[in-house]
Amino acid sequence: MSHRPSSSKPKSFALTLIFLTLTLLLLTLTFRSNPSRTDIPHLQNEPSRDTFNVPKRYPRWYKVVAREIKGNNMKLGFVNMDERVERIEELPGAVQMVRVQFDRVEKEQKWENLFPEWIDQEERFGPQTCPHIPMPRFEEYRGLDVVVARVPCAEGRPKGEGVRDVFRLQVNLVVANLLVRNGSWKNHGVDRTVYVVFIGQCGPMLEIFRCDDLLWHGGEYWVYRPDLRRLHQKVVMPVGSCQLAPPFAKTGKQMWGIYWGSAQKNPYQPSEAYVTILHSSETYVCGAIALAQSIIQTNSTKELVLLADDSISTKSLQGLKAAGWKIKHIERIRSPQAEKDAYNRWNYSKLRIWQLIEYDKLLFIDADLIALKNMDKFFQYPELSAAGNDKSLFNSGVMLVEPSRCMFKILMRKRFTLASYNGGDQGFLNEVFTWWHRWSSKVNHLKVFESPDNPKHEIPEDLYTIHYLGVKPWMCGKEYDCNWDVALHHPFASNSAYRKWWQVYEAMPNNLRPYCALGRPKSSAKSR
Repeated sequence: MSHRPSSSKPKSFALTLIFLTLTLLLLTLTFRSNPSRTDIPHLQNEPSRDTFNVPKRYPRWYKVVAREIKGNNMKLGFVNMDERVERIEELPGAVQMVRVQFDRVEKEQKWENLFPEWIDQEERFGPQTCPHIPMPRFEEYRGLDVVVARVPCAEGRPKGEGVRDVFRLQVNLVVANLLVRNGSWKNHGVDRTVYVVFIGQCGPMLEIFRCDDLLWHGGEYWVYRPDLRRLHQKVVMPVGSCQLAPPFAKTGKQMWGIYWGSAQKNPYQPSEAYVTILHSSETYVCGAIALAQSIIQTNSTKELVLLADDSISTKSLQGLKAAGWKIKHIERIRSPQAEKDAYNRWNYSKLRIWQLIEYDKLLFIDADLIALKNMDKFFQYPELSAAGNDKSLFNSGVMLVEPSRCMFKILMRKRFTLASYNGGDQGFLNEVFTWWHRWSSKVNHLKVFESPDNPKHEIPEDLYTIHYLGVKPWMCGKEYDCNWDVALHHPFASNSAYRKWWQVYEAMPNNLRPYCALGRPKSSAKSR
């Protein structure tokens, strides 16, 4: 009896082939989709084609903008551009073009002029005059849909240094102001979308324009769709740190309302937290416990987040949690600038705070500080805000940052190309954020005394924090500041500052005190 071959196997093979084909097609489409803008600071080199087709003869940046706006009907404002700019004359006739006029800042203006040391001492030196940076007559440039700017690159600067160029800052601030003003034009304060194109190898200043807002980067072209509420925070700050950040009594509510919107229109509340870090040893565990307790004692409403590496024991982590910290485990980051076995060898671990993207803003405080007054209002400031350290440098012991995945990647990349004057995070961050917003030194009061006018080293009464330089309070006895015991440490000695730390310690719950293995002074010398 003969048997006919069964048809089930060919059918099964055909179904399997169809299934594999569909699976492959789905995977292809998935990998061709646009990557997350927050993950990649440099996007595709070619703008993808969309529903709006743009002729190839137009500049590449224009294709991106036209795709976003979905048409040629737009008004462009050109900043720091000349007639040689690539193929502008070939843009469609429907495009309106206007040149933004402003006087270039005087060449005599130096970067150091924006950060004078007298600014935090007006009571002693009296009012001073800050450098003038000219701006356009903004009322003449309304209705812009796109701002196109050529950004100076400050070529020839020393290797390893950040860009400190006043004209570059001027161009970036002109652009930022144009965007903010045109974003609210005809909309009664409600943002309309405005785009910006930067031309130049160096791109815009990342202190002003967030990498999260980058739409496309190809060659020397950068296209952004900026978050105008965040950008507004930048333009209401002083042009340079020649002036202190505006007093809250004058601008606090205004800045908050524009940034987050009114409660009726935008009920969203930002997620904010204080953050500190412990790595490499447990030397600062007691300091971190005291810091948390000092913040809580000021009736703060913010979360407390502590980054800790494997060097912090389970027992210490229990004490830190009991003190109020929410613990997040990290892997430490080595400083490529620090010498072998240097104290700041792993200080670049501080860069991990930019990875905490579940928070809109973080107020970083080193673990050798305590808070004396409520600091919650300082979250209203933008990145990067800090108190001065020396001339145009800020102290990274207290600073306001805005977490961002792409910013973290930029920092990790730049750590190999930018130098650090002290081999640690502070020197590095000062080369990344050359333009920053100045807080009063009362926000980060360094416990160091160099003037002979204050022999007892008394501290002011209206401080927000004390930054304990020298031998830390928990390493001394309770009687007096043991920095007095060694002549080399005398500039860091202050019994009045020392008592402030002990007041925090004595107000702690009893279960936290055993985590502070308090030291004793080396001598019984009387306190000064």
